[in-house]
Amino acid sequence: MIIAVIANKVQKEELLARGITGEARVEWLDHPGALPGATAIIDLLYTPLDYPEALLAQKATLFFINQVEETATGWPAHFIRFNGWPGFLQSPLLEAACSDDTVKKKAEEIIPVFNKKIEWVPDIPGFLSARVLAAVINEAFFALEEGVSSKSAIDTAMKLGTHYPYGPFEWCDKIGSSAIFHLLSRLAEINPRYHPSALLQKEATR
Repeated sequence: MIIAVIANKVQKEELLARGITGEARVEWLDHPGALPGATAIIDLLYTPLDYPEALLAQKATLFFINQVEETATGWPAHFIRFNGWPGFLQSPLLEAACSDDTVKKKAEEIIPVFNKKIEWVPDIPGFLSARVLAAVINEAFFALEEGVSSKSAIDTAMKLGTHYPYGPFEWCDKIGSSAIFHLLSRLAEINPRYHPSALLQKEATR
């Protein structure tokens, strides 16, 4: 089995945090491209413009696409959307969405190479875990706006009180405020309670 992974240094380290098992050969790339004989391509640096028609038609290869904020509407059947946000790649579960049962079965044979299991969830913006985390980060920004406490104190309280690996501001820094803002804006189209705080918007757009 040949698996190509498109990732930066930090993403590579997180993906390999649980090691590799089996006899799969993992090739590391810096951009999408045809890889003869590849069973799968895992794209952690996903940009839609990187996928020309010829690559989209490469149906013998499964494409795992790191896209948290937007759904897979209109994607080819052999494309699998997953949550590859920083901090989530180290988890033993990979949150993913796919509508094709045959593709799902193939995917479930590939991801265990990284000592992970796929958790299939609805194809909605933010999946489940990123949606919850974005809401937590947003509330932390609201609290900071209201002068409830400082960033460091809020981070410390959340880590001690919930056993999160990072505080909301630390996690926001890892993921990127623009990604958090984009997801919350998408979710706010469905439910206004996700409307981003003014302070988060300012940080994301500066």
